[in-house]
Amino acid sequence: MTPAHCYSGAPTHHPHPTVRYRIIHRTTYTYESPVTVCHYLARLAPRALPGQECPWHEIHIRPEPVERATRMDYFGNTTLYFEIAGAHSKLEVISRSLVEVNNPDPVDPLRTPTWESLRDSCATSLKQSIYSASELTYPSSLVPTGPAFADYARPSFPAGRPILDGVSDLNRRINHDFLFDPKATDIATPVTKVLEQRRGVCQDFAQVMIACLRSLGLPARYVSGYLETRPPPGQERLIGADASHAWVSVFCGEQFGWIDADPTNNVLPSDRYVTVAWGRDFADVSPLRGVTIGSGEQSLQVAVDVLPEGSD
Repeated sequence: MTPAHCYSGAPTHHPHPTVRYRIIHRTTYTYESPVTVCHYLARLAPRALPGQECPWHEIHIRPEPVERATRMDYFGNTTLYFEIAGAHSKLEVISRSLVEVNNPDPVDPLRTPTWESLRDSCATSLKQSIYSASELTYPSSLVPTGPAFADYARPSFPAGRPILDGVSDLNRRINHDFLFDPKATDIATPVTKVLEQRRGVCQDFAQVMIACLRSLGLPARYVSGYLETRPPPGQERLIGADASHAWVSVFCGEQFGWIDADPTNNVLPSDRYVTVAWGRDFADVSPLRGVTIGSGEQSLQVAVDVLPEGSD
């Protein structure tokens, strides 16, 4: 099978050492009764970014699809459509990637613009970069806005506070106030309920933070990707390292662009993070979603390995 390359062109030179990861993402659906036809969309190819390159990526699908096509979606994510025809009781999708990541240059939070000035410019500016970011201030299908989210966010955004300073504080508060509990929520749990019960998983915490920021008129997007499975010596293992992870990206003005924040681990993502896709909420970036024609229950198993090159 020919690899699907998600980066091409001249190599980019970075001031920080490059970390290379081998990523394997296995998804297996097992059906109680044979499925005759299935249609799926996969978003599994890591993005090409200023601090991230993906020299090699491939997806193996069993049974072999009768049709497959790759395109870019509205947000620039690589999307693979595939269709399988013929009775089958199991679907296996294995994504393999080689990714090179560099630490982003540090940004002094106090040098970023005030959150009010950013809010106001997003509401009025017609500059392309700001106008595009302003699309991410509105509610989406899974992330509502409203007074409850604004009230929770407001202590982090007093008058005149620089945007990244406020984002870092909100990131810290969600990490402190919310309990990581995989049994507390599922994919259909509303974000309003997550805010009330203050427990959930990375997807929930990211969408709560986005709802809080958008409720103040600030642009924020949902990011999906991976965390390094094995932390460097002396560093703690981060939550979400054995599956797809989710975090937030916040627009901090034309000079600073989009800056990531991970409320699940209370960090600003570094070279231990690999970005795959972003959008308004989880619905825009689901790694694999589709429709099957058949009957009976189905079970899902997902396994992710993110290994620095040279590890066993």
